[in-house]
Amino acid sequence: MTNNRSGRGKSRRNTATATPVQGKQHNKTIQAKKDRELEQSRVGAGNRMLQVERRNGNMDDSPREKGVNERKSRHFSKSERSNDRRSQEVSNRKRPNAERSDLPVQKNDEAVIDIIGMNHDGEGVGRVEGFTLFVPGALPGEKVRVKVLKTKKQYGYAKLLDIAQASPDRIAAPCAIYDQCGGCQLQHMSYEAQLGWKRQHVVDVLERIGKLSVATDGEADTAKASDSAMNDGGLNADSMSVHLRRVHGVVVHPTLGMSEPWRYRNKAQVPIGVTEGGLVGGFYARGSHRIVDMNTCLIQDERNDEVVARVKEIGRMLGISAYNEETGRGLLRHVVVKTAFRTGEMMLVLVTNGRDIPHADAWIGSIREHIPHVASICQNVNTKRTNVIFGDETRVLWGRDVIYDYIGNVQFAISARSFYQVNPVQTEVLYGKTVEYAGLTGKETVIDAYCGIGTISLFLAQHADQVYGVEIVKEAIDDARSNALLNEMRNVKFEVGASEDVIPAWKEQGITADVIVVDPPRKGCDPRLLDTILEMKPERVVYVSCNPSTLARDLRILEDGGYRTVEVQPVDMFPHTVHVESVALLEWRDLE
Repeated sequence: MTNNRSGRGKSRRNTATATPVQGKQHNKTIQAKKDRELEQSRVGAGNRMLQVERRNGNMDDSPREKGVNERKSRHFSKSERSNDRRSQEVSNRKRPNAERSDLPVQKNDEAVIDIIGMNHDGEGVGRVEGFTLFVPGALPGEKVRVKVLKTKKQYGYAKLLDIAQASPDRIAAPCAIYDQCGGCQLQHMSYEAQLGWKRQHVVDVLERIGKLSVATDGEADTAKASDSAMNDGGLNADSMSVHLRRVHGVVVHPTLGMSEPWRYRNKAQVPIGVTEGGLVGGFYARGSHRIVDMNTCLIQDERNDEVVARVKEIGRMLGISAYNEETGRGLLRHVVVKTAFRTGEMMLVLVTNGRDIPHADAWIGSIREHIPHVASICQNVNTKRTNVIFGDETRVLWGRDVIYDYIGNVQFAISARSFYQVNPVQTEVLYGKTVEYAGLTGKETVIDAYCGIGTISLFLAQHADQVYGVEIVKEAIDDARSNALLNEMRNVKFEVGASEDVIPAWKEQGITADVIVVDPPRKGCDPRLLDTILEMKPERVVYVSCNPSTLARDLRILEDGGYRTVEVQPVDMFPHTVHVESVALLEWRDLE
């Protein structure tokens, strides 16, 4: 169970063949409506696979091509063609849910298809006579029997029924509730294959959305060898950059994964509900707001599971009521647990529908007795009829208002509502690569846009002359300033505001950047910030991304404005999910 902020595939481009089979009526089981932009991205990925197949000559003898040739050999009168067309249009208008009778498959049909790739949601991509079907649970290289659940004009969704030929990358998902919980999407795929798929997804969107040329595997291997030489002391960062500029196309490195890709999350956010058996807490069943009880999550730290289980047990014993979304009544809404991996300190946050907690002393005493590592017990009050977890008021019930943890040798204070990366092991990898791409010698001025609580800024400040961080959320800037004082770093300045407003004001004050680092939310950089970067023209831009699609879009804008994307490093922050983080290095072309 997880909710990452963060975005998806190595396509095996086999010949797409399919055998349609008529199916039976079934109950509607399609997943909730997806965001339109994501659906368009799905279709783009599927169409791209089809284009590759055609370039490779794999579609010459497909059923769709044969059908076209057969139709060309038949002759109809003008009136017959007109009547047939009008009849087809009337039939399509009458079909519910945009079902079209001219498609090769309809709802409830069954078909045997080859899975030729995977989209950014981790759904297998197959085709029936050229018509794309997305199949959750299917892997590239597999032949599967599916049942069509829904069709649209260019694509549809299908349910996996049987696997006729399994992929060598398929494994048994170790989680007992994997099929029910939507937190992980790739547990049925080997970890090595997940890493390859994530790199390929980055490559695909850079080419399709960013219109960037990606270096061939041979050139990428050469770059990888040079990277090893740099790590061994044979090349410095500047020499490496010069070498990569000679490579044709953007170098996308293999995804940096984890040696132990389980139990990596340091934060649990568990919704609380009630059943006939009493208080429950776990995850929302797919496509619903029904809470399914859960005692363990394989990507959560075991200590988080222990605290949640203890809180539920105490709540049942004390007769604590659970919040009901429909009525707006009940007390306990969420249990949030944060664990500091380096120090071992833990924070428990009880999110409640009101300030009064019955038997609060007994609850706190029992938690302290059974979970000695808990250093902070807080209450967050949220009385709004919303699915947003936190409300505006937070108070300490016992202990400190923060816990402390380290990323590398930088210490951070973590409050109940402050953002802190959920995978501290990979966060250090991600930030280390960010510092490497910045190419700092100790003399540079760096601007960190979207600086948050200052995590990247403080990493950069250890290697730069001066770092300026900007963030629109005031509470985050307060935390950033506190973290700078905590680490006695005096070469960092933080300011509240929108980057696109603050950075030009800094420029008017004579502050110019040698390097700008951006770490935007999933929607990517604000267009005005990109304009600001192009006006300021720093030598390097380091783009930290949690969404490959918006990364590719923004890289295209920066490339058109005079930058060159040198290399991209995918980092697996969320194993067994479809999300992938990336760090991209861009350099001003005048440097070449």
